Amino acid sequence: MVEEVRSPLVAEGALQPSPDQPGGTPAWRPSLVALDIDGTLLKWIEGAGTTHEEIAPAVRDAVHRALAAGAHVVLASGRSPHGMTPVADLLGLHDDGSERLWIVASNGAVVLRYPPIEVVHEETFDARPAVSAILERHPTALVAVEERGVGYRVNRHFPDGELSGEMTLADVDDIVAGPVSRVIIRDPDATADEFVALAEDLGLHGTNYVVGWTAWLDLAPVGVSKASGLEYVAHELGLSAADVLAIGDGRNDIEMLRWAGRGVAMGQAIQPVIDAADDVTESVYEDGAATELDAWFGDGSPGPAE
Repeated sequence: MVEEVRSPLVAEGALQPSPDQPGGTPAWRPSLVALDIDGTLLKWIEGAGTTHEEIAPAVRDAVHRALAAGAHVVLASGRSPHGMTPVADLLGLHDDGSERLWIVASNGAVVLRYPPIEVVHEETFDARPAVSAILERHPTALVAVEERGVGYRVNRHFPDGELSGEMTLADVDDIVAGPVSRVIIRDPDATADEFVALAEDLGLHGTNYVVGWTAWLDLAPVGVSKASGLEYVAHELGLSAADVLAIGDGRNDIEMLRWAGRGVAMGQAIQPVIDAADDVTESVYEDGAATELDAWFGDGSPGPAE
């Protein structure tokens, strides 16, 4: 797992004193905004295991105020690259013809520029031992590996709406025969708590893992998370964790929220996610991401209301 780093809110030399601050104390404002997608930008469809593919106007407007203020907006998700670019399009992140976007996909294993899609960094690993150990406990589980630009190679079809792109059937041995950046294990007959216990019991040596809202397990290389992917982007932009505002709601956001100078959990997040954050905003159903962004980029910003 990525080493936990609690960064100061103000990086040395990153900000100039604000005349609005008594004594010339620098007023912190994020230079990079890292946004989770499902449950942060997109609202969950109750009981369906997927989200509405539409952006609330309040959220879109708040994101564009951040862009207008000069912040870099980076999408960071467990989704594959081809599952993230449509959200960038919905947000209109590149409508003004500005420089290409940075996107952190596959829970940090893949970093890309867009448009067009250009993978600039990827971490891979041998998933065979971990997948074999999990299937011994859950022999009927579904297994998927991204087939970039197409969809996923799967041992059986996943429930509708859970994967983007086409699903190509293949044997598990073939799916994980070579190095991969991410493996998805899904058991519709199990629960998230059962998968948390399973991962802890097995140890899953040589891999990092994240359990989703359901019995959904993401496997990635050790040390890879949204935080490590964002660290790569920040370095390329000449920034540090101290310059970052991160907003998320899932277990796969925990490292990101701990790493960022300010990590904010969505109001509907489970307690471990809230515990990892510096603050909590409203839920995705109340456009909590817009509330947090407007604290820094809206009228009267920077800073959340006391």
